Amino acid sequence: MINSWRPGALARLRAADGVVSAVLFVLSVVAASIEPHKHQFLLRWPAVLVAAVGCAALVRRRDHPVGVLAATVVCGVAYELLGVRDSPLVVSPVLVAVYNVAARTDRRTGWTSAVVSASVLVSTAAVFTPQSWLAPDTVAMVAWTALPAAIGDGVRSRRAYVVAVEERAEHAEHTREQEARQRVAAERVRIARELHDIVAHHIALINAQAGVAVHLVDQRPEQILTALEDIRDTSRSALDELRVTVGLLRQSDDPVAPRDPMPGLAQVPALLASFERVGLAVSHTRCGETEPLEPAVDLAAYRIVQESLTNVRKHAGADHARLCLHYHRERLTITVEDDGSAGPHRPHRPRPGAGHGLIGMRERAATIGGRLHAGPRPEGGFTVTAELPLRPGRPGPARDRRDGHDDSCTAC
Repeated sequence: MINSWRPGALARLRAADGVVSAVLFVLSVVAASIEPHKHQFLLRWPAVLVAAVGCAALVRRRDHPVGVLAATVVCGVAYELLGVRDSPLVVSPVLVAVYNVAARTDRRTGWTSAVVSASVLVSTAAVFTPQSWLAPDTVAMVAWTALPAAIGDGVRSRRAYVVAVEERAEHAEHTREQEARQRVAAERVRIARELHDIVAHHIALINAQAGVAVHLVDQRPEQILTALEDIRDTSRSALDELRVTVGLLRQSDDPVAPRDPMPGLAQVPALLASFERVGLAVSHTRCGETEPLEPAVDLAAYRIVQESLTNVRKHAGADHARLCLHYHRERLTITVEDDGSAGPHRPHRPRPGAGHGLIGMRERAATIGGRLHAGPRPEGGFTVTAELPLRPGRPGPARDRRDGHDDSCTAC
């Protein structure tokens, strides 16, 4: 662990450890030289040498905590052999080493080291001195050895708690970043889907209207103005919808953000009229009791109808389609069919490079808890069926089937 410090910080730690060792050396020598019964100070050089060895070992306590503890315990045994009285100041290197082991290793190792150290010192004192195992100095030695072990264990637990809190904070920050990226990606997909539906629909209409205008130049030049007006109206409608959609990218507190409502099923008649102007007649049927839809469902339903009819105009080669809106108790079923030029054995498919429309419709339905099926009809043509919940978040189609309620509409 110490190796992970930078050179400057490592040097400062070494210097601090040296100061601590020097202070403990002075205290140990003073405590070992005092004769309490004779009230005199007697400097004993063997004790000074032992104190120097034990305190010098503490300089390396961060690198080798257990080894340093063993060296200080040996020095404590040497004190007993020299007849130096037991004192917390005399064995202070042992106490610091016990604290260091408890703070830098696991709980089991810390307490085991404390017990072994106390046992060695107490056993030595009992063997080489006349005092009993229950003498006050012996009990005091056990207590003084347990105290740094408890403090070191508390410090280690605190450090582990702080590290765990920091890791949880980092994980939470990383999770928030991932969620933010996912939300941004989802928003980009939603806006891309919206732009695709708007551009694909209006460009398809403009393309068809331009083809009609080219045809009228030779056949009915007096109607060319009407065709150009249709192109103008369609392009204006496209620009209006693009303006509303681009407004989604503005900040919520932008005072110039557009306030126009997003399209919904209320605009279906105008949508069908725009297709009729380019030669696609759509028969529209509503079944069931019409209910107001939530904005998300209303927009999804409109875009599914819009994209389905745009695909009919672009790919089916048909001049007639059928649209049915069937309101059930908790769901709305949208059905768009065409007879097309494709028969049972030759289903029409989008041209190479296309296909985003069907993907977008499925994504719209899934986003609000619905589903969509699209495929060729056995008798020819193509059909798109979408089931959308009237209120997102509540089970729709499955509940109706469980209830056994049949509210089918023969007109659809």
